Amino acid sequence: MVYSPTVTIGTLNEGPLHQALKAQYALRYATSSRASSEVPVGDYVADVLGDDDVLYEIQTGGFGSIRRKLEHLITEYKVVLVHPIAAVRVIVKVRDAMDAGTTRRRSPKRGHPAHVLDQLVYIPRLLAHPNFELEVVMVEEDETREFDPKRVRRRGGWRVLRRQLVAVVDRHRFQSVEDLFNLLQSPLSDPFTTLELADALGQPRRLAQKMAYILREAGVTQVCGKTGNSLVYRLAASSTSAR
Repeated sequence: MVYSPTVTIGTLNEGPLHQALKAQYALRYATSSRASSEVPVGDYVADVLGDDDVLYEIQTGGFGSIRRKLEHLITEYKVVLVHPIAAVRVIVKVRDAMDAGTTRRRSPKRGHPAHVLDQLVYIPRLLAHPNFELEVVMVEEDETREFDPKRVRRRGGWRVLRRQLVAVVDRHRFQSVEDLFNLLQSPLSDPFTTLELADALGQPRRLAQKMAYILREAGVTQVCGKTGNSLVYRLAASSTSAR
């Protein structure tokens, strides 16, 4: 495996949250003197190269935009995709760049590790690859919004300027598709419907439907029938991860 000297390619498109997490992972996993950040790999640039030749790719946005990059990287490296979810978010609103007055309020919405399922549907088979792992980082963050009704029609005209890391609360590593069953809060029957999966997850059914799709696409489960309008799933013969 070949790595190249540190470069600054792509850093202009990074927000404060991305930069802060990249610095943390470089400090945590890349302790040698060799170049470890912004590492060219073929036509791409990886965020962090660890001392054990593991690539850490920070993705604060959607997984669909990074799918091809990940598919390329895992052909040569073990890759850990790092995705932050806000356990606690403080919304900071500024009227404009010249306005010194700001408002701060804590969002009533709290993130959960299961919310990563919203993005995993874009790369449903990747977690089954031996060179791919996912780390969900639960964070406290400040989200700064600016009033800009000409550019933003939703959210009452407020657009997100940046997300800033305040603290890391917890980390959840998924080394295989079967590790998704660690998200369950109660036992799941086999076979099961997405309604039963939602109850076991303790999450809305829409997330259970996405988890069912991911498990099926990765070959962990298969459809074995229907009850009413709901599909019934069962664990595939090769899977031993019933919980």
